[in-house]
Amino acid sequence: MRLGLLSALLPLAACAARPAEVRVGFDAAGVTSEEARGIADRRTGRRVTADDPVRIASVSKLIVALGVMRLVESGRIELDRDVGHYLGWPVRNPAFPDRPVTLRLLLGHRSSLMDDADYIVPLGERLRDRLGDARAWDRAHAPGAYFRYANLNFPVIGSVVERVTGERFDRAMRRLVFEPLGVDACFNWATCSDEAVARAVVLYRVNGEVATDDLRGRRPDCPVVSKGPCDLPAYRLGENGALFSPQGGARVSMRGLARIGRMLLAGGEGFLRPESIAEMERAGWTFDGANGDTTSGFYCRYGLAVQLLATPVKGCADDPFGGERVGHAGEAYGLRSGLWLDRRAGKGVAFFATAVPDGNKGARSAYAKAEERLGR
Repeated sequence: MRLGLLSALLPLAACAARPAEVRVGFDAAGVTSEEARGIADRRTGRRVTADDPVRIASVSKLIVALGVMRLVESGRIELDRDVGHYLGWPVRNPAFPDRPVTLRLLLGHRSSLMDDADYIVPLGERLRDRLGDARAWDRAHAPGAYFRYANLNFPVIGSVVERVTGERFDRAMRRLVFEPLGVDACFNWATCSDEAVARAVVLYRVNGEVATDDLRGRRPDCPVVSKGPCDLPAYRLGENGALFSPQGGARVSMRGLARIGRMLLAGGEGFLRPESIAEMERAGWTFDGANGDTTSGFYCRYGLAVQLLATPVKGCADDPFGGERVGHAGEAYGLRSGLWLDRRAGKGVAFFATAVPDGNKGARSAYAKAEERLGR
């Protein structure tokens, strides 16, 4: 009897441990395909769906850029103006004090900022002080001269957004991006609906340990990193744009991410002007063999928080899907994610996979096997 019960439970246990994967295909008119398999929450056994929000890692950067471009179109900010103008304090590489840092350079990872000083700035600390750390800057390359992917660019952008809107970053992104597109999404859970919180995808490491977002149906007591009391009401806008993780902290379902992709495919749909989208997708940097760090061929062309794929340059390994794409990849906490548009075919895909092993490279690129499979 016990042996029979054990035999019956083993398949259930294996199913419960299966990593979550979701893929939504779309064109400008709507969703064209949908796949969801695996478990969103191993504690409860809840199966994942395309409506479950997940931390999409660096795909968040593209979402931040959409908010920035909305502010550009409204005349609130300029891509090529010194960001110190908006922040009220200078942002300078100490090795190149006469070279301004602009939103264009920050969005394009050409600001000369680096992540060596860390991009996580807890509540109670100031971003300005973090940028005062010599390790935050590439002293060998002036702003605009070199591509180096750095998460620290986006806390600076977050602070600019707060200064010009007078809103906390997560609330500004809700007003500028998520609400106009009808997407129930948020940065760090504070502004998501109760329904979205209840459907959160828990991220697990390959060994089964919880990595993040084991919410158990409720928002985190503190939605930001804090070394002391979580006194968000005392926070001064613009002082720390890292709080709500603009570099990777967006929580959105794949149906929601596909909605964003459909807007881009359709040329803006009144959300953005077509020329703004074209500006985002224009390669501000293309690897020429010496003008940037490609991270083993992963990055070879980059626009304004947009990756451009399939670069025909020696040393590039950025063709995971067999042709040109625009969009962005995400990687954190064992997750791989992506929002990719095939402009020629007029279609796109939004996907994620959890518990992806490190070093699990695909057969044709620097991307993971899961990315190559789900992004096609």
